[in-house]
Amino acid sequence: MSSGRISELDLIQRISRGIKNSPSVVRGIGDDTAVLKYTRNKYQLFTCDMLIEGTDFFPDTAAKDIGHKAIACSLSDIAAMGGKPKYALISLGFPRKQAKEFISGFYKGALALAGKFKTNIVGGDLSLSEKIIVDVSMIGEVLKKNLTLRSGAKPGDLIFVSGSLGGSLYGRHLKFTPRIKEANYLVSNYRISAMMDLSDGLSLDLHRLTLAGKVGAIIYEELIPVSGSAKSLTEALNMGEDYELLFTTQPKEARRLIKNNPFFKIIGEIRKEKHGLKIITKDCREKILEPKGYQHF
Repeated sequence: MSSGRISELDLIQRISRGIKNSPSVVRGIGDDTAVLKYTRNKYQLFTCDMLIEGTDFFPDTAAKDIGHKAIACSLSDIAAMGGKPKYALISLGFPRKQAKEFISGFYKGALALAGKFKTNIVGGDLSLSEKIIVDVSMIGEVLKKNLTLRSGAKPGDLIFVSGSLGGSLYGRHLKFTPRIKEANYLVSNYRISAMMDLSDGLSLDLHRLTLAGKVGAIIYEELIPVSGSAKSLTEALNMGEDYELLFTTQPKEARRLIKNNPFFKIIGEIRKEKHGLKIITKDCREKILEPKGYQHF
């Protein structure tokens, strides 16, 4: 590895090139969850999410909110695959002086959200740490016919999001409700060609979706549902931590969806790969959409 700057996407690609899995792995690195063979009509979903003090929450964040977010992030991954959560393991590192108070508050938040989505907390691990570290591993399941990957988008498909974007870091990222219900509604009633959750910003996550499907995309500034808490369009495109669904479907399905459930917002269209990733501004100018969302490296 060179001494130059390397992105999170580069690191993931380097890791994935060195991994060879058995045929029991339907989908490994590269989607919101791993997909594993399970039963005749279902796949098992497996994901994990790590939260670090100073990166994903602040030192003064309430323990209850940390517990909520820890479970919510993994639930959002399960939702993005069209699945339902089943079991979770929680591993925690924290300073000795915070032990009793932190554990009490953390599990109050974690158990409340897990219970809402019928997710069983079945174990985990504890460790002494200088700052708070949380890792959640979660198992879910999905009907084979409902499995939705990032890689299925085709030119001509329309692009949707499930809610408003931007401004989440001003507080919503600690209290969001993962879109389990909405995702299951979509995959049960419509042909969804590709889907993922918006954790790192629309510009970056749409870039990832187009890379997975080897396609391009164009979105329209005037169609982006900017959150009331966002200070600018830039925050709606790049801030991240929205945890909404980003998905695509054919025009015929899109018309049905818009008619039946206007909650979901169309923002653009999938194009051929050669067109790249573009945005049409309100004054009708076509510009390259740079993937500037959040990356850890």
